[in-house]
Amino acid sequence: MVPKPIKEDIQQDVCELVCYDLAKINKLKGRVVEHEVSNMAQMFKALSDPTRMKMAVYLDEGEELCVCDMAVLTGHSIATTSHHLRLMKSLGIAKSRKEGKNVFYSLTDHHIRMLIRMTQEHMREEHCHD
Repeated sequence: MVPKPIKEDIQQDVCELVCYDLAKINKLKGRVVEHEVSNMAQMFKALSDPTRMKMAVYLDEGEELCVCDMAVLTGHSIATTSHHLRLMKSLGIAKSRKEGKNVFYSLTDHHIRMLIRMTQEHMREEHCHD
């Protein structure tokens, strides 16, 4: 359970004097593209699910996994596993290929791998456990 901030904590997080850095504002204005931010948020939303994040880590470490193997690793049914993997594919996190009667999934590219690895590394750093 996260403790509710007390009044003093809230006051420390708000500027006491309203001022603007017009040079920074002008430099940054227009740099954020709404549809890109929306797509990024969808990707993070997909990875915010512990099962899908676990699958992403397994795909990073295993490089390519059959739906059946992923089901065993995650402890979910093949149908549930397939649903999660299809969602990851639709959001550009994973890709699939069919070999005979089996479907194999892997991460889309090195950018997704880096994202997974950097997040894992960040969580393992000492300051994240305080």
